[in-house]
Amino acid sequence: MKYDIIIIGSGPGGYVAAIRAAQLGKRVALVERAEPGGVCLNWGCIPTKALLKSAQVYGYCKAAAGYGIELAGEVRPDLAKIVARSRTVAETMSKGVQFLLKKNGIELIGGFGRLTAPGRVEVDGTAYEADHVILATGARPRELPFVPIDGERVITSRQALTLTRLPETMIVIGSGAIGSEFAGFYATLGTKVTLVEYQPRLMPLEDEEVSKYMERSFRKLRAAVLTSTAVKAVRVDAEGRCEVDIEGRKGAETLTAEVVLAAAGIKSNIEGIGLEELGVAVERDKIRVDEFYRTSVPGVYAIGDIVPGPALAHVASAEAVCCVEAICGLDPQPVDYTTIPSCVYTTPEVASVGLTEEQARERGIDSKVGRFPFTASGKATAAGDRDGFVKLIFDEEERLIGAHLVGGSVTEMIAEPTLARALGVTAHRIARTVHAHPTMNEGMAEAAEAALGAAIHL
Repeated sequence: MKYDIIIIGSGPGGYVAAIRAAQLGKRVALVERAEPGGVCLNWGCIPTKALLKSAQVYGYCKAAAGYGIELAGEVRPDLAKIVARSRTVAETMSKGVQFLLKKNGIELIGGFGRLTAPGRVEVDGTAYEADHVILATGARPRELPFVPIDGERVITSRQALTLTRLPETMIVIGSGAIGSEFAGFYATLGTKVTLVEYQPRLMPLEDEEVSKYMERSFRKLRAAVLTSTAVKAVRVDAEGRCEVDIEGRKGAETLTAEVVLAAAGIKSNIEGIGLEELGVAVERDKIRVDEFYRTSVPGVYAIGDIVPGPALAHVASAEAVCCVEAICGLDPQPVDYTTIPSCVYTTPEVASVGLTEEQARERGIDSKVGRFPFTASGKATAAGDRDGFVKLIFDEEERLIGAHLVGGSVTEMIAEPTLARALGVTAHRIARTVHAHPTMNEGMAEAAEAALGAAIHL
């Protein structure tokens, strides 16, 4: 059967590409070997947020007395029910994707898809043809040779989503978004967590002030944080206990825990999909593409985690739209990778966009920095959650070049500085934009005022 476009992979890149292509009148097929929606909807972004919401509610219950609420009986988490709710949320979203595909007349083909020639895709032995093929096969947890995954004691994020019993102790290797979110979740529920990070600071991709603040936040959860620490080996002893050999500031030592979670990054799913046979250029596990996601082979495109750039769901979706619109001759604007927001859904949340203060210095930018702590926020005080701050970075012309937020709901707040960054908005414009009161978002205007030396509430 001949299609205009065949897309392999139905995650936030694949299904968005399919829907946009159908909207533009193309005959589209979407190939998926697992659940529609990919890892994000089924085993990543969405179910983890459901788990974290349960942990947040548990935290509210434990703090209820501080809000004048008396709860009768013991408040305790039921991991089985928390996981069941998370799976229901994931299934609901996956069904939503299936509905959208059907609504837009997209054929969903189940199975493993691979390129056999330009414009030709084989799915479990059946051949399909298309004028254009978009690869959107995503990524999986990266496995380290010295961390043998068994799925029970030594696990990845996939198994961390569905544990049947709350472990007493857990060692988390890696403090990126995945490691930090799971460390926060299990620590909140009562697991004694040790977070191990190879880099000198926690959440190493974030601004240094954010990293330091979050290290203190994890310690408030009674989680141990070991930075500048290398994991040398992981093994399971005869009694089923995990032993982790590390080398850090105190030298070599061995940690023990009931469970070890390996969260040291992801690996692109590019094996076995026909890249070598067609001569598609690959560099460092990423497919080489141009600004419209064309590969080195005409008619073959790639988007999402398998191409260079941030491995984020919203990035894959943006790339999908750009790629499809280019195929359809709409002359879209290339994705601006300098305005990609990043979010970590810990407690408190972390959100950022643009340059860190350190990056600005490295580029020789004489920046102005404005800060606003949520301890000065009426909304945060009323909510009983005064953790965190807003930090805005401006260049010599007072244009916003970076924003770094820690606190409640900052993953929602990051949209404003992202738009401001994209439009080249100045500190004066942000400060003079009237923000509703009382809101957490007032912190944006207050931080801009601080950068201008005109802060009122500090």
